[in-house]
Amino acid sequence: MTDTITNSPAATERGPVPLPRSLARLLIVVGALGTIASTFLSWTWTSDFPGDLTVYGYPAGLQILALVGGALTLLFGLTLWDIKWLRWLNPANATSPVFLTALSAFAVCWFTGIAIAVDLGGLVNLDPGAYVAMAASALPVVGALALPHPAPGTGIRGYLTKPQLPAPGKASPLIERIVITVGVALALLAFTYGIGIDNDASETFIGYLLLLVFAAWGLMHTGLVDRFATTAAHHKGFASALAFVAAVIFPFTQSDDHNANVGVNILIFATVALGLNIVVGLTGLLDLGYVAFLGVGAYAAALVSGSEYSRFSGVHFPFWAAALTGMAASLVFGVLIGAPTLRLRGDYLAIVTLGFGEIFRITVNNLDGTSGPNITRGPNGITQIPDLDIFGFNLGESHNILGHTLGRFANYLFLMLIVTAIVVLVFTRAADSRIGRSWIAIREDETAATAMGINGFRVKLVAFALGASLAGLAGTVMAHVNYSVNPQPYQFAGAAPPNSAFLLAAVVLGGMGTVSGPLLGASVLYLVPEKLQFLQNYELFAFGIALILLMRFRPEGIIANRRRQLEFHETGQLDVPAQATLSDDPAVTKAGA
Repeated sequence: MTDTITNSPAATERGPVPLPRSLARLLIVVGALGTIASTFLSWTWTSDFPGDLTVYGYPAGLQILALVGGALTLLFGLTLWDIKWLRWLNPANATSPVFLTALSAFAVCWFTGIAIAVDLGGLVNLDPGAYVAMAASALPVVGALALPHPAPGTGIRGYLTKPQLPAPGKASPLIERIVITVGVALALLAFTYGIGIDNDASETFIGYLLLLVFAAWGLMHTGLVDRFATTAAHHKGFASALAFVAAVIFPFTQSDDHNANVGVNILIFATVALGLNIVVGLTGLLDLGYVAFLGVGAYAAALVSGSEYSRFSGVHFPFWAAALTGMAASLVFGVLIGAPTLRLRGDYLAIVTLGFGEIFRITVNNLDGTSGPNITRGPNGITQIPDLDIFGFNLGESHNILGHTLGRFANYLFLMLIVTAIVVLVFTRAADSRIGRSWIAIREDETAATAMGINGFRVKLVAFALGASLAGLAGTVMAHVNYSVNPQPYQFAGAAPPNSAFLLAAVVLGGMGTVSGPLLGASVLYLVPEKLQFLQNYELFAFGIALILLMRFRPEGIIANRRRQLEFHETGQLDVPAQATLSDDPAVTKAGA
């Protein structure tokens, strides 16, 4: 048993609700059990509400999410009883995870009850199970509010005083690999469930988001996320391979090829966002016209794709040649734009890049044979781009693999996985190189970096050119996936991705300077408007709200670069002690070593 602090002022401290701690702990456990039990009852009498919540003994739809929230609340609530085999769940010894997991179940249950009343026309449509769920889910919230809430990482006042997880590297390699495998499997399960929610069931997806946000927030406060990142960093090759395998498995879990289409688009935009991360995250340059490089790559590939509407309709390059053409075209434009402008800094550079993005869109719109030469067919774009044929494997046809039929978009998903793996490899190797450390030095203080002998202009030009070429590679695949290219999407802001605002938001939201941050940011920002159709006309408004909340609660991004985390927080405010985590930034990790 862990020693208890009995003489310190913290031991007698209470939370906002004046209840004894023993009663508070009991409320949390009882409420969590009640929430779990309620999911086996009927919540409404009609199946008109998404998910069919009318069945007894079989949770469905939002009931499954409430069940998960209740189970998490129960687990973290039991850590307050100092149960030995649960100590690893809360290595940061914080009470905030209990409160946040309780909020996850509370939010799902109360949202469901309100949604049923609103959608079906009154409280009369609620069955007893819904009332039980709403009442039971409120008890853990009240109980958690009765506990003191010290800053994350400072310990539960009056309870546990030391982290109970073994330090990374002290556990056996087999155990660490099992932990990584379980973490990746849970991430795949969560993503598969979210992407599998029907577009018409917006209520279910909102509940999914509520559960995911509060549960993930709670896990961050425990320190488990940082410990998992540290463990994965110790087995980087194994973790990367496992993540790739999980992505390969994903198409086999889907019966609808539309979900594979969503996955393809997420990977395309995530890859482009990772290229932008070189410019914004590593080098610190604000590029507001980056989507133009995606367009350059897409148009270059479309012109040599063999489309009958191409200006060069007799030219049909194989995929590898088309990919190199798209990358080369974007690289050339990156150098042409960067060479005269990268001596500018800050807002001036942002204005120039914004202008380049608009110039590209207007130019391809005018190359229609009337306002200018007939190269891009103007607003009509280049259509009927044929599907790729790689080594005799036509990506436009369905194929039966291991008894599972993979459609067109599943085939392109596998191709994009290879492209994404290449881009991730380029990003990590570049960031861990001498040029990568120069980028970070420029980002931190260009004047000081120049004084140390770094050629700032050359270093920034390399970053600009490399980021542009990676965007061109993604644009090559996007042209074939969409069958066409046209000028409309390549603008600073629009109702749907791709656009520069979307890409920049993905980098900032996910975490600048990290590998996984832009991948996660692009996934979130693409998936949410896809599932919540009513948000499509308010997408930029939703992005703005998300960024405001992020700047308030986690300015370093969802997946934090260690250096940026230290910039935005003092050591005592971090989720775990400073020495317990490693950076996701390879250059910082190498420097720290």
